[in-house]
Amino acid sequence: QVQLVESGGGLVQAGDSLRLSCTASGPTDSNYAMGWFRQAPGKEREFVAAISRNGGSDNYAQSTKGRFTISRENAKKMVYLQMNNLKPEDTAVYYCAADFWGPGTPNEGSYDYWGQGTQVTVSS
Repeated sequence: QVQLVESGGGLVQAGDSLRLSCTASGPTDSNYAMGWFRQAPGKEREFVAAISRNGGSDNYAQSTKGRFTISRENAKKMVYLQMNNLKPEDTAVYYCAADFWGPGTPNEGSYDYWGQGTQVTVSS
């Protein structure tokens, strides 16, 4: 069983930056494709960004492209989400997820393991 733990959330003002981190532990001999998702109050969980096993490719939701950057350090079993120019509509609980078999896609059904989430609140 792989455990994922997110950190780095908090309360910031519009225009600020935050970096979220996700630590993987457990039987992680193989690297997984990783994704970030978020869920705002009263809304369904949505895709934010994903990165391939070796970090060679990534993809983003249209709403985050150009502002957010996903990266990873496989030796440390860490995945990051750098969020710049935050907006109030970015307020949500952010989850990292591991895609054991696939390349890392916007489809949350592809992901096998999920963290508990970290709250990001952006005030206007």
